[in-house]
Amino acid sequence: MAILKDSLLVIARIYTIYPLLLAVTLYMGRRSVGQLPVFDFLIILSLGSVVGADIADPKIQHIHTAVAILAIGLMQRLFSRLVIRYRKFGKLVSFEPAIVLKDGIFLHRSLKKLLYTTDDILQLLRAQGFFDPAVVELAVLEGDGQLSVLKKARKQQVTPESLGLPESSVDIAYAVVKEGIILQKTLAELTLSETWLHQQLESKGLLAEDIFFASLNAKRELTITPYEPEPKTPPLYH
Repeated sequence: MAILKDSLLVIARIYTIYPLLLAVTLYMGRRSVGQLPVFDFLIILSLGSVVGADIADPKIQHIHTAVAILAIGLMQRLFSRLVIRYRKFGKLVSFEPAIVLKDGIFLHRSLKKLLYTTDDILQLLRAQGFFDPAVVELAVLEGDGQLSVLKKARKQQVTPESLGLPESSVDIAYAVVKEGIILQKTLAELTLSETWLHQQLESKGLLAEDIFFASLNAKRELTITPYEPEPKTPPLYH
């Protein structure tokens, strides 16, 4: 009998607390759901913990959960207003956007500072349909972790259809050097040798250990990110 009573209580809590949670989330605004900056991410985690504990444990006072949800929602709303009104405060409590790729070249210092790898950025590029970093004019890692990509102008204007080329002639590149290490397996799959790669690098006055990242496209064109020098880029802000 006690189990049935507790079960009915849990069901009643679900049907009463979720409408309140929905109302508070709508009050918090689109920003808390659509972007999830750092503080909003913590807010969502807190709301989930509070609601989960309330549903799972019938001994918790239901009114206390409701008060906690309202207080969290009001705090998030106040925080959002402070971020909008005071630029310095917003900068302290959120991530600034950062340029990670410029003119097809990775900015390795930015990646190191952001604790991102080239594989992370390549994955984000592929998610947006970019399989060759050489076609990218600018890639910006936003504060919410999403990647904004600007394609090179000449790549935007020319399409396979306009040139009468088959659909298979798309921009795809494969990494052949990462942080000074030659990816021998990739070269072998492309039916190329290390000797060929060394010759290509030497013609540009480079050695493998001088390279942070290098990729090779279908035309056997190398796009190289050397450790030095790194392209200069202006800072970006929200």
